[in-house]
Amino acid sequence: MRIIDAHHHVWDLDVRDQDWITGPGLAPLRRNFTIGDLEPQARAAGVTGTVLVQTVTVAEETPEFLALAGQSDLVAGVVGWTDLTDPGIADTLAALRELPGGQSLVGIRHQVQGEPDIGWLLRPDVLRGLAAVAAAGLVYDLIVLDHQLPVATAAAARLPGLTFVLDHLGKPPIAGGALQPWACDVRALAARPNTVCKLSGMAAEAGADWTTRALRPYADTVLEAFGPGRLMFGSDWPVCTLGSSYGEVVDTAHQLTDVLNETEREQFFGATASRVYGI
Repeated sequence: MRIIDAHHHVWDLDVRDQDWITGPGLAPLRRNFTIGDLEPQARAAGVTGTVLVQTVTVAEETPEFLALAGQSDLVAGVVGWTDLTDPGIADTLAALRELPGGQSLVGIRHQVQGEPDIGWLLRPDVLRGLAAVAAAGLVYDLIVLDHQLPVATAAAARLPGLTFVLDHLGKPPIAGGALQPWACDVRALAARPNTVCKLSGMAAEAGADWTTRALRPYADTVLEAFGPGRLMFGSDWPVCTLGSSYGEVVDTAHQLTDVLNETEREQFFGATASRVYGI
């Protein structure tokens, strides 16, 4: 079975700071994480391809990631960042495609979770940018908090020609054990046929002492809502290393999807990501 890790990061603090890594809880992440660090762990877990996802809203990061993808046998796709509100976004996306490794650009992401305007995704300039992403044949990764899910659903309804990929299940409050209103809201998003979800980032929301049992109700909710044909595996490495090893994250994903048959598991672990991202 082919396994694609549809969500991981890398960073080099000698190139630029990751200003979101603050406080003692995230202190272990304040070092460099490279493709070279990830590759042996991914291979050992049976992962044959990955999607490298943006970390900061800095235009220079995306060309760097594309260059990395062009040099790596592991990275099959890049979800980068560009300013969605820029009237020249179509030209910017075309220019990125012409860069070394540019053929690896598969999607765009913006840190909507950090936007103070809860309706940011529905602003006319943002919708225009999202339409340009769709016209370029790319997908849009949604990094939102659980209370932002209804706006994400409205944006997906406004742009049926764009595939929206929900990162980290929309960050449900796993540590507190509450399912609602997150479950209702994520089901509403899943009702839009142009949406997909990543089973990723759950341990970060559950806390350092997470258990598979604590994660299961949330995994079961998105499995039922999206189905394996619109659900994909993502490690969220290296953030996942705060509470587990890479191998443990992959093993946990196998446990959380043990109800799936062989064909469905192939979809979840590889075929969905391959289809959605075109890798």
